[in-house]
Amino acid sequence: MAVVDNGEVFGWGYNGNGQLGLGNNGNQLTPCQLIGLMGLCVQQIVCGYAHSLALTDEGFVYAWGANTYGQLGTGNKSNQLSPIEIMANKERSRIVEVAACHSTHTSAAKTQTGQVYMWGQCRGQSILVPHLTHFTCTDDVFACFATPSVMWRPLSMEYDDFLTVAQSLKKEFDNPETADLKFCVDGKYIYVHKAILKIRCEHFRSMFQSHWNEDAKEVIEVDQFSFPVYRSFLEFLYTDEVELPPEDAIGLLDLATSYCENRLKRLCQHVIKRGITVENAFTLLSAAVRYDAEDLEDFCFRFCVNHLTQVTQTASFWQIDGKLLKDFICRASRYGAFNN
Repeated sequence: MAVVDNGEVFGWGYNGNGQLGLGNNGNQLTPCQLIGLMGLCVQQIVCGYAHSLALTDEGFVYAWGANTYGQLGTGNKSNQLSPIEIMANKERSRIVEVAACHSTHTSAAKTQTGQVYMWGQCRGQSILVPHLTHFTCTDDVFACFATPSVMWRPLSMEYDDFLTVAQSLKKEFDNPETADLKFCVDGKYIYVHKAILKIRCEHFRSMFQSHWNEDAKEVIEVDQFSFPVYRSFLEFLYTDEVELPPEDAIGLLDLATSYCENRLKRLCQHVIKRGITVENAFTLLSAAVRYDAEDLEDFCFRFCVNHLTQVTQTASFWQIDGKLLKDFICRASRYGAFNN
């Protein structure tokens, strides 16, 4: 199984129990998209001995494949050839992690509030629906209940006092004790190291030259971007990661486009895809058009068409300028959205 950046899922290989989720139990020689998950943005896929679990960006869990021990959590022991929803965030808090491993028929999930559920094979017994445990970590489910006792993912054995180069850089970001430069954005300071910025970004490499005024400054004021956006950009130079809500990621996408940071631009698109909802879909589509992000634009467009009724009832849909709205309606018509 594989998940691509836009949340689509593909499966291939042995499929005797329907563990590929393709609607049949025939083997698949080449990657094939799971129709049962189309329109959803999947964040995580895990595979057991003969079953699979998927977690969407909205905290819903889907399962398919073998179910002899209740490892799908559907309340019965019938195999499922296509993905079926088993856990949602309606009755309990949002699901943030699912777990399974090849050596056992056990499944587990963790909620945003730290509750851990398990189902499937449990010391020779079958748990047919997700059962709340006293654990705070999904690893403990497999260590205590699985037969044999296993871990479902690799664990790091590094010493606590050892930091890699990447970890050291991350630790020093926004550290006033070691910084030699600070940016002032919206009246707040961000502490950085000039050498790191020059190494990581062509924009700063050009800025910090002896004949430029910025090279002699200890404080540089920024007024083109908001504080969360600019801080996230500088943090990206230290960590190569982006952690922002999709609405702020739009501003960061603007910055990445302005500074010609193509990798950052791709990461922003990834964040936006993961965070798309009915309420913000058209706003994100508008941003993708504005910043020439073709792949993101296509993703947002297909999301809007797949959720057309709900999207057209949101405030963001009716606040978009007339040209974009007209273009969307024409394109959606060619897509077949109004055939019914």
